[in-house]
Amino acid sequence: MRTSRIPGFYNMTVEERRALVAKMYGLSGEEKNDLFSAEPLPVGTADKMIENVVGSFPLPLGLGLNFLINGKEYAIPMAIEEPSVVASASYIAKIVREAGGFTTEATDRLMIGQIQVVGCPDIYAAKDAILKEKQALIEDANAAYPSMVARGGGAEDLEVRILNEESGSAFSQMLVLHLYVNTCDAMGANIINTMVESLAPIVEQLTDGKVYLRILSNYADRCLARARCVIPPELLADENYTGEEVRDGVVHAYEFAASDPYRAVTHNKGIMNGIDPVVIATGNDWRAVEAGAHAYAVRHGSYGSMTTWYVDHEGNLVGELELPMSVGTVGGSINVHPISKLAHKILGVESAQELAQIIVSVGLAQNLGALKALVTDGIQKGHMALHSRSVAIAAGATGEMIDIIAEKLVDVKEIRVGKAKELVEEYIK
Repeated sequence: MRTSRIPGFYNMTVEERRALVAKMYGLSGEEKNDLFSAEPLPVGTADKMIENVVGSFPLPLGLGLNFLINGKEYAIPMAIEEPSVVASASYIAKIVREAGGFTTEATDRLMIGQIQVVGCPDIYAAKDAILKEKQALIEDANAAYPSMVARGGGAEDLEVRILNEESGSAFSQMLVLHLYVNTCDAMGANIINTMVESLAPIVEQLTDGKVYLRILSNYADRCLARARCVIPPELLADENYTGEEVRDGVVHAYEFAASDPYRAVTHNKGIMNGIDPVVIATGNDWRAVEAGAHAYAVRHGSYGSMTTWYVDHEGNLVGELELPMSVGTVGGSINVHPISKLAHKILGVESAQELAQIIVSVGLAQNLGALKALVTDGIQKGHMALHSRSVAIAAGATGEMIDIIAEKLVDVKEIRVGKAKELVEEYIK
């Protein structure tokens, strides 16, 4: 039975976790080989994905557990090298689970293609000419990619903007056409680029201008995903802090990020700590998602928090996250990278909209995990305890020695390689 609630998963050996995952998700022999291989991305496959290949760069792949999203269970593959992220997200997901889980929604999947036009003799007449032929241009765009239309997607709308309208510079004033494309379950970069490139000659004829750039925009503000959680304060309490103290501390921390870009950047980095690993594991473009998320954080004129935290009239802590989410479940490296294919099988998602909603839920969980740590014992306590294992390994510890050295580093509160080497030498003697 699929469940994201696996008590004691952290204490299992890697082999025990692998056996459990293989059984839960019915992995075939080939899929188990892909997931558990020392070389999960064969060099031959890598060589077909990018240029000048000399090898591959593995990342740890963990499972974010305890996630209940819209009443559905998810164990969430996360590819990341930073300690404490998977543990923190899973811990918060367990709290939210007890409160009823995350609720999410997503807008229609409209991505944007842009066409830049410069040198129009009359920029206003050029705009009118494009808008007059709006429906014909949409039809021409769809004719360039009929397979997307057959899947229920395709170009649906078109807008025209004038940039730097009052500028006297021939280089800065321009006309920009926005083509809105429903990409269904694909991220859609190649689809959109094909469409806008096909329209470029027609746009030049209509405007008497010259087209330079014709490319998608990664600011996908018509392709949004939202996550929300409502947590009674008693679920936030621990042995040192009341639930109300934690709740209020989280809201104060959020207000800091909402008011100060110096804090907001680090606050939002923590959100992306949860989002990026899922995007990477599922074979999506984490750079595009990052860029769109940070642009959305400045949409009101100043850079602020991506999340919102507040106390409702019943005293619950409420968290919300809305972000552009240009991800897909088909196309690109998703169908090429063996681990990405397995990640999708483990998730069991049926659409790109569903995947987007999972991703923002993890981002919201990770944000709360960081804020809760910051307003209670401080983020270093848990983070450095996990980091100590990496330090022990860097100092030469192996096998059972790793945990012993890591524990001693935490006890003496010196989590550094130099101290770890001293402890390793003492242990060997």
